[in-house]
Amino acid sequence: MSVPPASALTLLVSSVRVPGGRVTFAADEFGVVRAGTFRGREDLRVPAEARLRSAATAGVNEALEAYADGDVDALTAVRVDQPGSPFQQECWSAMRGIRAGVVVTYGELAARAGRPRAHRAAGSACARNAVAPFVPCHRVVASDGSLGGYGYGLDVKHALLAHESARVTRSG
Repeated sequence: MSVPPASALTLLVSSVRVPGGRVTFAADEFGVVRAGTFRGREDLRVPAEARLRSAATAGVNEALEAYADGDVDALTAVRVDQPGSPFQQECWSAMRGIRAGVVVTYGELAARAGRPRAHRAAGSACARNAVAPFVPCHRVVASDGSLGGYGYGLDVKHALLAHESARVTRSG
């Protein structure tokens, strides 16, 4: 099914607590997440008339709650859409393919996106990701294995990675 551009849709806002903080997101009436943040509604840059939680956001809320309760793969089923260049789209798609409990470097992300020498551009794609944690840029780390950066703070990135690693270790 083809989804209309965000400008033609009614956006709905909701919020769910997960490890690392509260995820606030905007989804359209089809349940496609258009924005996600750990900073609150004002960071979403959605119209003031965006309505609060409705039936259209219920599936996204349930996925976030399942994630928080330990189903670390629950967010992979949530549909997302965000504007970006073709390479950014490739990076975001590659990020969604990184399994919970696994981290890759910016260079590995660039290779997964088809441009192995574009590690800086891959880092920029992480920085421009507007639908965290649904596109899990927190799973991308520096080449030396350190956490690198994270727009919501390294404490949030660490909490998400620790949550995922603990759940994967227990279940697998």
